[in-house]
Amino acid sequence: MTKADIVAKISEKLGLEKGDVQATVEAFMEEVKTSLESGDNVYLRGFGSFIIKTRAEKTGRNISKNTTIKIPAHNIPAFKPAKVFVEAIKTNTEVAV
Repeated sequence: MTKADIVAKISEKLGLEKGDVQATVEAFMEEVKTSLESGDNVYLRGFGSFIIKTRAEKTGRNISKNTTIKIPAHNIPAFKPAKVFVEAIKTNTEVAV
């Protein structure tokens, strides 16, 4: 599902203009991004949390030059789904083979 699909579904369900829904979705995503950039996690009850994870410094390899490189510690954004969200997915979807 793409952002356009999400906008279309919300617009259809609520009877709102697609432009208004798109502006709302864009504002939501921008606010989540801004919060994470400023170091604040975003918690949405019943859905999940957008959090910042810290990756430790590690040593990597450049296989083409056969050398080691140091990868510095850095932060990455992550999403942790809520327990009720995970349970809903487990019980309501089929396992893909």
